[in-house]
Amino acid sequence: MKKSDLSINPSFYDTYLQKVADTDLFQALQESLDQLRALDLAKLDALGDRVYASGKWTVRDVIQHLTDSERVFAYRALRFARHDQTALPGFDQDVFAEFSGANTRPLEQVLREARLVRESSIELFKSFDRTALTRSGVMSGTALPVAAIGFIIVGHQLHHFDIFEKRYYPLLAGQ
Repeated sequence: MKKSDLSINPSFYDTYLQKVADTDLFQALQESLDQLRALDLAKLDALGDRVYASGKWTVRDVIQHLTDSERVFAYRALRFARHDQTALPGFDQDVFAEFSGANTRPLEQVLREARLVRESSIELFKSFDRTALTRSGVMSGTALPVAAIGFIIVGHQLHHFDIFEKRYYPLLAGQ
Protein backbone atom coordinates (compact mmCIF):
# COMPACT_ATOMS: atom_id res chain seq x y z
CA MET A 1 0.00 0.00 0.00
CA LYS A 2 1.34 3.42 -0.99
CA LYS A 3 0.85 6.65 0.87
CA SER A 4 -1.29 7.99 -1.99
CA ASP A 5 -3.67 5.04 -1.49
CA LEU A 6 -4.75 6.57 1.80
CA SER A 7 -7.58 9.08 1.93
CA ILE A 8 -6.39 11.12 4.87
CA ASN A 9 -5.64 14.71 5.68
CA PRO A 10 -4.61 14.73 9.33
CA SER A 11 -3.21 18.19 9.91
CA PHE A 12 -1.74 17.13 13.27
CA TYR A 13 0.52 14.53 11.60
CA ASP A 14 0.96 16.30 8.26
CA THR A 15 4.51 17.39 9.12
CA TYR A 16 5.56 13.75 9.27
CA LEU A 17 3.47 12.40 6.41
CA GLN A 18 4.76 15.07 4.02
CA LYS A 19 8.33 13.90 4.59
CA VAL A 20 7.63 10.40 3.28
CA ALA A 21 7.80 9.71 -0.44
CA ASP A 22 4.79 8.18 -2.12
CA THR A 23 6.18 4.70 -1.86
CA ASP A 24 5.05 1.32 -0.57
CA LEU A 25 4.68 1.24 3.22
CA PHE A 26 6.98 -1.73 3.63
CA GLN A 27 9.63 -0.15 1.42
CA ALA A 28 9.39 3.07 3.47
CA LEU A 29 9.72 1.15 6.74
CA GLN A 30 12.70 -0.85 5.43
CA GLU A 31 14.43 2.28 4.13
CA SER A 32 13.94 3.92 7.52
CA LEU A 33 15.56 0.90 9.18
CA ASP A 34 18.45 1.17 6.72
CA GLN A 35 18.80 4.86 7.68
CA LEU A 36 18.91 3.91 11.36
CA ARG A 37 21.61 1.35 10.61
CA ALA A 38 23.58 3.90 8.57
CA LEU A 39 23.75 6.56 11.27
CA ASP A 40 27.32 7.62 11.96
CA LEU A 41 27.81 6.44 15.54
CA ALA A 42 31.13 8.28 15.91
CA LYS A 43 29.58 11.55 14.74
CA LEU A 44 26.57 11.20 17.01
CA ASP A 45 28.74 10.10 19.93
CA ALA A 46 30.99 13.14 19.43
CA LEU A 47 27.98 15.33 20.19
CA GLY A 48 27.76 13.82 23.65
CA ASP A 49 25.30 15.77 25.75
CA ARG A 50 25.44 18.93 23.63
CA VAL A 51 22.19 20.49 22.52
CA TYR A 52 21.60 23.27 20.02
CA ALA A 53 19.48 25.36 22.40
CA SER A 54 18.57 25.44 26.05
CA GLY A 55 15.88 22.91 26.92
CA LYS A 56 16.43 20.77 23.81
CA TRP A 57 17.10 17.05 23.97
CA THR A 58 20.45 15.33 23.50
CA VAL A 59 20.93 12.98 20.57
CA ARG A 60 20.34 10.02 22.90
CA ASP A 61 17.12 11.66 24.10
CA VAL A 62 15.97 12.13 20.50
CA ILE A 63 16.68 8.54 19.51
CA GLN A 64 14.95 7.26 22.64
CA HIS A 65 12.03 9.58 21.83
CA LEU A 66 11.80 7.98 18.37
CA THR A 67 11.80 4.53 19.96
CA ASP A 68 9.25 5.38 22.63
CA SER A 69 6.97 7.09 20.12
CA GLU A 70 7.23 4.16 17.75
CA ARG A 71 6.18 1.77 20.49
CA VAL A 72 3.14 3.94 21.22
CA PHE A 73 2.28 4.23 17.51
CA ALA A 74 2.71 0.48 16.96
CA TYR A 75 0.41 -0.24 19.90
CA ARG A 76 -2.19 2.08 18.39
CA ALA A 77 -1.81 0.40 14.99
CA LEU A 78 -2.28 -3.02 16.57
CA ARG A 79 -5.42 -1.92 18.40
CA PHE A 80 -6.95 -0.43 15.25
CA ALA A 81 -5.92 -3.34 13.03
CA ARG A 82 -7.69 -5.67 15.45
CA HIS A 83 -10.79 -3.50 15.06
CA ASP A 84 -10.65 -1.96 18.51
CA GLN A 85 -12.60 1.26 18.14
CA THR A 86 -11.56 2.76 21.47
CA ALA A 87 -10.28 6.30 20.93
CA LEU A 88 -6.71 6.40 22.22
CA PRO A 89 -5.29 9.45 23.97
CA GLY A 90 -2.05 11.20 23.21
CA PHE A 91 1.01 10.95 25.40
CA ASP A 92 3.32 13.55 26.86
CA GLN A 93 6.60 13.20 24.99
CA ASP A 94 8.37 15.51 27.42
CA VAL A 95 7.46 13.34 30.41
CA PHE A 96 8.59 10.26 28.49
CA ALA A 97 11.91 11.99 27.71
CA GLU A 98 12.41 13.14 31.28
CA PHE A 99 12.07 9.61 32.63
CA SER A 100 13.62 7.62 29.76
CA GLY A 101 17.10 7.38 31.23
CA ALA A 102 18.54 7.72 27.72
CA ASN A 103 21.44 9.86 28.87
CA THR A 104 22.57 7.23 31.36
CA ARG A 105 23.01 4.64 28.60
CA PRO A 106 25.65 4.33 25.88
CA LEU A 107 24.53 5.72 22.53
CA GLU A 108 25.22 2.37 20.87
CA GLN A 109 22.73 0.68 23.20
CA VAL A 110 20.06 3.34 22.55
CA LEU A 111 20.56 2.90 18.79
CA ARG A 112 20.42 -0.90 19.03
CA GLU A 113 17.10 -0.65 20.83
CA ALA A 114 15.77 1.72 18.14
CA ARG A 115 16.76 -0.70 15.37
CA LEU A 116 15.18 -3.67 17.14
CA VAL A 117 11.95 -1.79 17.69
CA ARG A 118 11.88 -0.83 14.01
CA GLU A 119 12.43 -4.44 13.00
CA SER A 120 9.55 -5.42 15.26
CA SER A 121 7.32 -2.71 13.77
CA ILE A 122 8.11 -3.92 10.26
CA GLU A 123 7.03 -7.44 11.21
CA LEU A 124 3.89 -6.08 12.90
CA PHE A 125 2.84 -4.12 9.82
CA LYS A 126 3.65 -7.10 7.57
CA SER A 127 1.25 -9.17 9.66
CA PHE A 128 -1.66 -6.90 8.71
CA ASP A 129 -3.61 -7.73 5.56
CA ARG A 130 -4.94 -4.96 3.32
CA THR A 131 -8.23 -4.83 5.24
CA ALA A 132 -6.40 -4.34 8.54
CA LEU A 133 -4.15 -1.67 7.01
CA THR A 134 -7.20 0.32 5.94
CA ARG A 135 -9.07 0.06 9.26
CA SER A 136 -9.17 3.35 11.11
CA GLY A 137 -9.11 4.45 14.67
CA VAL A 138 -8.84 7.67 16.60
CA MET A 139 -5.59 8.62 18.28
CA SER A 140 -4.89 12.00 19.81
CA GLY A 141 -8.25 13.17 18.47
CA THR A 142 -7.35 12.30 14.87
CA ALA A 143 -8.92 9.49 12.83
CA LEU A 144 -6.28 7.56 10.91
CA PRO A 145 -6.03 4.26 9.05
CA VAL A 146 -3.48 1.77 10.31
CA ALA A 147 -1.21 2.21 7.27
CA ALA A 148 -1.00 5.95 7.94
CA ILE A 149 0.46 5.17 11.35
CA GLY A 150 3.28 3.27 9.64
CA PHE A 151 3.99 6.26 7.40
CA ILE A 152 3.91 8.55 10.45
CA ILE A 153 6.57 6.39 12.13
CA VAL A 154 8.79 6.81 9.07
CA GLY A 155 8.11 10.54 8.72
CA HIS A 156 8.71 11.15 12.42
CA GLN A 157 12.18 9.66 12.07
CA LEU A 158 12.86 11.72 8.93
CA HIS A 159 11.78 14.85 10.79
CA HIS A 160 14.25 14.25 13.60
CA PHE A 161 17.06 13.21 11.26
CA ASP A 162 16.57 16.54 9.45
CA ILE A 163 17.02 18.26 12.80
CA PHE A 164 20.23 16.27 13.36
CA GLU A 165 21.53 17.62 10.04
CA LYS A 166 20.42 21.22 10.53
CA ARG A 167 20.85 21.75 14.26
CA TYR A 168 23.06 19.10 15.85
CA TYR A 169 25.80 18.32 13.34
CA PRO A 170 26.76 22.00 12.99
CA LEU A 171 27.73 21.86 16.68
CA LEU A 172 30.67 19.70 15.58
CA ALA A 173 32.10 22.37 13.26
CA GLY A 174 35.45 23.68 14.40
CA GLN A 175 36.17 20.74 16.67
